[in-house]
Amino acid sequence: MKNGFIKIACATPDLKVADCSYNADRIIDLIKESCRRGVKILCFPELSITGYTCGDLFLQDSLLSAAKQELVRIIKETALLDIVSVVGIPLAVCGKLYNCAVVINRGKAVGAAAKKNIPNYSEFYEVRHFIPADDALSADVGLDSDFSVHLENVIFTCAELPELSFGIEICEDLWVSAPPSEKLAARGAVIVFNLSASNEVIGKAEYRRTLIKAKSGALACAYAYADAGIGESTQDMVFAGHDIIAENGSILEESESFSGGLTAADIDIQKLLYERRRMNTFTTSPTGKAAYFSLDITETPLDRKFSPTPFVPTDKQSLDSRCSEILTMQAVGLMTRLRHIGCKTAVIGLSGGLDSTLALIVTVHAFDMLGLDRTGIHAITMPCFGTTDRTHDNACALARAYGTTLSEINLCHSVTQHFSDIGQSADMHDVTYENAQARERTQVLMDKANQLGGIVIGTGDLSELALGWATYNGDHMSMYAVNASIPKTLVRWLVGYEAELSDGALKNVLSDILDTPVSPELLPPENGAISQKTEDIVGPYELHDFFMYYMLRYGFPPSKIYRIACAAFDGTYPTESIIKWMKTFYRRFFSQQFKRSCLPDGPKVGTVTLSPRGDWRMPSDASVSIWVKELTSITAD
Repeated sequence: MKNGFIKIACATPDLKVADCSYNADRIIDLIKESCRRGVKILCFPELSITGYTCGDLFLQDSLLSAAKQELVRIIKETALLDIVSVVGIPLAVCGKLYNCAVVINRGKAVGAAAKKNIPNYSEFYEVRHFIPADDALSADVGLDSDFSVHLENVIFTCAELPELSFGIEICEDLWVSAPPSEKLAARGAVIVFNLSASNEVIGKAEYRRTLIKAKSGALACAYAYADAGIGESTQDMVFAGHDIIAENGSILEESESFSGGLTAADIDIQKLLYERRRMNTFTTSPTGKAAYFSLDITETPLDRKFSPTPFVPTDKQSLDSRCSEILTMQAVGLMTRLRHIGCKTAVIGLSGGLDSTLALIVTVHAFDMLGLDRTGIHAITMPCFGTTDRTHDNACALARAYGTTLSEINLCHSVTQHFSDIGQSADMHDVTYENAQARERTQVLMDKANQLGGIVIGTGDLSELALGWATYNGDHMSMYAVNASIPKTLVRWLVGYEAELSDGALKNVLSDILDTPVSPELLPPENGAISQKTEDIVGPYELHDFFMYYMLRYGFPPSKIYRIACAAFDGTYPTESIIKWMKTFYRRFFSQQFKRSCLPDGPKVGTVTLSPRGDWRMPSDASVSIWVKELTSITAD
């Protein structure tokens, strides 16, 4: 359970209706298998010891007695296992019959919860046998393993790790308008287990999937749904064993219908708790009944996969949809600003690189939305000491392909004059040499915007802001920064998406821009080629975007980010490189906050942004020592 990860599972055993001994054997086998796989909490379907479809046999003392006996056997035969198991059973309490879930751990039943919402419609007639949970009732059920049934809203908490707590719903409890899970989550449950016997009809699987995703998202919890399957009576219904494990609005794992067995997933408790802390609208009510279980605190063997590009969807259809949506959001942001100030002219410094290309694409879309002539977009190339023929030619070709107004202002003379004014040697290729060019570019753009009655469109992206890879009061500044919340890994895909939708000269130039190394082009070329490659200096953007995502979106500490980065980039980067560039990331992120504290306006399009007016408010003189100390303690494997 190190770093907040815990492996949980849902199990659908192959059962026989009313054969409690046979069913208990299957349950015991699955508990042992789960333990071998590193599962810490395992949930079975509704009434799993007896079967859900027993009908009026639920009123027979023989069945109820056999179910109790087999529950005791399950408890005893799994006593030495480091696992929590949740099994379904009918229990008679104070002369009434309840549909219950019993929580088993280390040779005892630590507690139970009963079903709150009893269906009595269509093919369901549970009211004939069971009564709803009553929160006022708590009673001993008389098992060898002494425990009380808390009939509603009990929270089960790990004694060794108090932040690990779960609650229980049973089948219909999920489907009602005010489910128990709302109170359970408010009381601190980060996982909700649902013991279910949901019969299968056409279309129900998708509805069930949608409902569980939405519930886990609304409650910022993990939701594990264990469904009855093959073996239940098919007299009038069919059960598919559709097990689902969701986390905060996303499905992590689900079983294939009619398959049975185990469905396991690694839940991230820390991520869920961070999400709840972040949302001040998440209400808490830490009162009520509690029961405790015990687990060894061990490192969870991770089966969970981590995308190396968390900002970029992995499947093509989702990626195309995301790109279309983002480009529209960027364009609408700029369109609204242009319309508000009555401006029909935009000025862009076009370098032939990815960022300025994306800014031009967005500006073209905004002008099209407003019905403005694209000649009102002034694309200015500003060749200087580091400009290559390739990027210069691509910038010109791109501006022409979009039908914008192209102009060129060579900066060599003005920058040389500036060097002379401040006493800077043109042979000294230091930070002054580089930044003087970047600031001259911005000065030219600002003055041209004044001259033309337009605004300067910013080209810098989110990754550059995180690393401070921008010249203060140079490319750092603009009048509207359309790429401000677009990370570098996503910039490439957005330009690629536009290229796919294009043809002819436009498609060709966009394709070549995608193949061009990322560079600010502030140092002289070598043999006509780009000599200054950004990623050779600050590190791979895909690593920095990964670090940024998990630091800002979920507040993960360096040790946890390192662990999942090693999993995500296994075979791509050695662990030594991951640690090296993590240190670079944190050092630059903290030292460069002053640049982010005075950013120009720009549209938020994702969950991670660095605007000082919105998502990220950090003092410019905050110390990085805590993060450096943790990074220093990491040893590469």
